[in-house]
Amino acid sequence: MILHILITLLTIIIQVLAKNSTYQNPILPGFHPDPSCIFVPSKNNTYFCASSSFLVFPGIPIHASHDLQTFQLVSNALNRPEQLPALGTTKRATSGIWASTIRYREDEDVFYVFTTMVFDDLPKEDGGRFDCLVFRSRDPFDDSSWGVPTHFGFPGYDVSPYWEENGRLFVVGTYAWQVQQGIQIFELDLGTGEMGEARSLWNGTGGSAPEGPHVYKKDGWYYLLIAEGGTGAGHMVTMARARSLLGPYEGYEHNPVLTNGGPQAYFQNIGHADLFQDRRGEWWAVALSVRFGPDGSYPMGRETILTPVSWEENEWQVFGKVFGTMSGWEFDSESVVEQGMGLVVDADFFSCFENGYVLGPEFVYFRFPVEGNYGVSKEGHENSVQLISSKSNLTGSDGRSAEKEGQTFLARRQVHSYFDFKVDFDIDEMKNEEQEAGVSVFLDQLHHYDLGIVLLSNSTANSSELVPHFRVRGITTVPTFASPTLAVVRVPQDWRGQKLSLGITASNLTHYALSAAPVGNEAERIVIGWGNGLGLTWGFTGALLGAYATSNGREEGFSAYVSNWSYVGKEQVVGS
Repeated sequence: MILHILITLLTIIIQVLAKNSTYQNPILPGFHPDPSCIFVPSKNNTYFCASSSFLVFPGIPIHASHDLQTFQLVSNALNRPEQLPALGTTKRATSGIWASTIRYREDEDVFYVFTTMVFDDLPKEDGGRFDCLVFRSRDPFDDSSWGVPTHFGFPGYDVSPYWEENGRLFVVGTYAWQVQQGIQIFELDLGTGEMGEARSLWNGTGGSAPEGPHVYKKDGWYYLLIAEGGTGAGHMVTMARARSLLGPYEGYEHNPVLTNGGPQAYFQNIGHADLFQDRRGEWWAVALSVRFGPDGSYPMGRETILTPVSWEENEWQVFGKVFGTMSGWEFDSESVVEQGMGLVVDADFFSCFENGYVLGPEFVYFRFPVEGNYGVSKEGHENSVQLISSKSNLTGSDGRSAEKEGQTFLARRQVHSYFDFKVDFDIDEMKNEEQEAGVSVFLDQLHHYDLGIVLLSNSTANSSELVPHFRVRGITTVPTFASPTLAVVRVPQDWRGQKLSLGITASNLTHYALSAAPVGNEAERIVIGWGNGLGLTWGFTGALLGAYATSNGREEGFSAYVSNWSYVGKEQVVGS
């Protein structure tokens, strides 16, 4: 006990005295849960991180950094429908790509991402609920380098590889709802996908859902890191160790090694960690966390945080407590990754979609996009993206299922507490009732707020005339199911026939303002309605901001054109 206290004090002192080591959490803000990171010296001293993506496509974003402070999106491991066709058919927003572990084999010069495609609408005891996968790449800076994955038949999730010195590959994974089995280990032949017999390693400390395992070897010990307590308020990181890879494993008497910093802490639900060393040999941990608003909301979902770890010879790890502004081991000098396909994770963004523009890897869809529904700078509509409407709106037929003809929605992640998002719309081709184009702050099909320009019958005259209206609609299950129309406002007469700018702004920590203005006249912008962030606080994902087009169930389709897409981050709130 005394030794544990001394190590903890030493860690705090080192953090205080470390040079050039102040940084800000989260390092990957917004929808970037279940992080896994590695350091690869042979790739220009670069850190690589992978995170979960669920039903968002492209999936498994890969971020890279030289300094653990500035992270750039360099590729998405899942970037082509043929890699995993089932992603386009699944039900429930909690389905899709769960936790991914990234590792690199120097002798092969290959990056590996181990992950699981989960069909969360199937019964938990159904072995078909899980499809475990391995993606490979020799160049993680290029989407096309990630191939079609190898599948293997482990009936669980959160799979993570461990290679012994002789090259034998073992995989640890999770049966979270079967505590008597807990964390499993088995040998895997990557060439054939053949598994050896699985055996139990450890059931954790008694918390619910023992999951998220990783194995590390140091000083002759095998250390097993796991998550327990579910991904909510009881989330925590616990450790066990053994002299043999196959056990028996003994839990650390001072577990948990990392958890929430108390009920008043701004960063909550901390867990699902991974460990890695930097170029100086110092240890770090990444984990997921959420940032609680004053009403308990966290619409950005589970984000990636970083904390230093002290790991003395033959001793247990001591994790630094998580705050918004942190001090840790000394960083390398700041240097932006020059390779890769995307931008720095929290960069502002503006595009007029000039001719030849290619939608970058930050643009995402919910499940697979319908080919041809998103065209850049079509003839007669230069400097815009064509959105060909889907019959389905963003909720769809039941709020959970894949729509056969898709859902036209182009989005990017919210990555700031306070932000301003705007996009211009040309709706001249809308001719029929209930045709609608607009913007949405979207978590999933059952949790989103939309501001649409929609054609509705003239409600004040005995006429069949269709009049453009602004309409705000929301759907949520928090705290109970609700699907209200929040506002319907006629587009002002002198705005009609013009391009219209729709916007979503977060200027406080509890609500989104949904607004409209004629393009070129910001002084006339009006707030049409509000979306409650608590209504987007659900499940495993985080808020997306984007543009949609739908005929709301009608057969007649149309095209809307969006231009001048703008996202400006105003502030990152990280607590006191």
